[in-house]
Amino acid sequence: MNGLKLEHLLLEALEQRSVTTEPAMNHVQLCEQALSLAAGLQARGIQRLAVHLEDAGVLAVALLGAWRAGVSVLLPADLQPQTRQRWDDSVDAWLVEAADLDALYQAPLSPAALDLDACQLSLCTSGSSGEPKRIDKTLRQLANEVAALEALWGAGLKDACIIGSVATQHIYGLLFRVLWPLCAGRTFVRKQLAFPEDMQRASREHAQFAWVASPALLKRMGDNLDWPALSKVSRVFSSGGALPVEAAGSLYDRLQQWPTEILGSSETGGIAWRQGAHPWQPFADVELSQDADGALRIASPYLPAGHIEQTADAARIHSDGRFELLGRLDRIVKLEEKRISLPMLEQALLTHAWVAETRLGVVQENRASLGALVVLSAEGLHALRNQGRRSVTQTLREHLSQHCEALALPRRWRLLRQLPLNSQGKLPQADAEALLLAPRPKAPEVLEQVEANGEWTVQLSIPPDLAYFSGHFPVTPVLPGVVQVEWAFNLGQQLLDLPATFAGMEVLKFQQLVRPGDQVELHLRFDPERGKLYFAYRNGDAACSSGRIQLVAAHA
Repeated sequence: MNGLKLEHLLLEALEQRSVTTEPAMNHVQLCEQALSLAAGLQARGIQRLAVHLEDAGVLAVALLGAWRAGVSVLLPADLQPQTRQRWDDSVDAWLVEAADLDALYQAPLSPAALDLDACQLSLCTSGSSGEPKRIDKTLRQLANEVAALEALWGAGLKDACIIGSVATQHIYGLLFRVLWPLCAGRTFVRKQLAFPEDMQRASREHAQFAWVASPALLKRMGDNLDWPALSKVSRVFSSGGALPVEAAGSLYDRLQQWPTEILGSSETGGIAWRQGAHPWQPFADVELSQDADGALRIASPYLPAGHIEQTADAARIHSDGRFELLGRLDRIVKLEEKRISLPMLEQALLTHAWVAETRLGVVQENRASLGALVVLSAEGLHALRNQGRRSVTQTLREHLSQHCEALALPRRWRLLRQLPLNSQGKLPQADAEALLLAPRPKAPEVLEQVEANGEWTVQLSIPPDLAYFSGHFPVTPVLPGVVQVEWAFNLGQQLLDLPATFAGMEVLKFQQLVRPGDQVELHLRFDPERGKLYFAYRNGDAACSSGRIQLVAAHA
């Protein structure tokens, strides 16, 4: 590998050293742009800069240019109005697109080494546990982590192109997608690729490649992909949350390697790694201890010198230094003066074959009780289809009753297609509890909608917990025909220029049942001359239902 220290990236430009793909950028171009940006920042007296750039190549230019100019950098988590308002007073300027850099370029500064202790980067937490927090780091902390990653995995990665599904605004994506490959001399794909098909497309363009992914993406990688071609992947990294054992095992079966899970945070940097069901292995020079409650305490080169980071993660540390996580101590709630560990209950639920993922929270109504968000496994979905919701939730309650007293049994259940994770792969507790309070859905989840020649094709996912299932054959839930007509009418109103008033139905056909968890295709076409909306639901090659809805314009 053509390795460079992080502080030396702007010292000597190497023309043969590739940096990015699509569009390609080499090290010479990177240095020229970064040094030109540095000159522009200095000329305008900018000292504090907020940077939010989706293009990882442009982000590399922005970071190196800012550090060369002695400018501190803030990476906000997103560009929501409230986020910009929160940080506006803390910065002198924002860089949010390539044109913002173009407007600053001037005759470049001279090449120079970066000062590891003077160069500053601030990251922002998601606010999953309250108000978003700013975390300040020096370039030395980042350089230490980059060096550790290369020492651990560099030899195996060789010249692999780095392909990522995670954002670079957070510590994991920033290190693994930008800073580490920059130093190691590996090319990286500029775009964040959020879908498995996009990852596959990018992977096929390179003889050697590695993935920087999240559990959310890895869980969605199904049988439709070209796994023989993808099995050439050098290493699969995953971070941002726990990767379910089922998903890790599925990837092992397809790739003949376990994903490499990274444990860390914005505050701590990297803490440890693991593959499969093994305990966590701390990174080199990371020192672990525990407080009186058994929570992890961390000292490492990725933290300020002398600082010990106190976490809320309970752990069991083995004699060889490896460890297991036992859940977060800050997710212990009190019900009727009794302490209940939500992570413990979640782990207990996950041991049931019907449960793929789960998250518990407190439901604050007349009196506080627990509720459970549950993503069913394939086996669990089969049980729901053939036994009904009541049987499934009662079975899970009975299973959980072996692990806790009656007070801790969830009284409210929500069955989901997937947990609604945020961009960082997390589900804030407040969001989980809001979802438990919300009514069960009455509409399908729209996955995709495409128009061609006046006809719309809409991909729909049928929520496992649809409210209409309870009253319509509760033991073997099916989607009522009247609901299918209502959905066709409502979606037609959204997508087509339709008359306002429903006037009747024609030639209704119901050929195949629509069940919880089904993904169906709805075809919509409007005939304005006859005032009729044609609809048809299909599940793969099978027709589910079809008909015509007569519409008339509303009276003036």
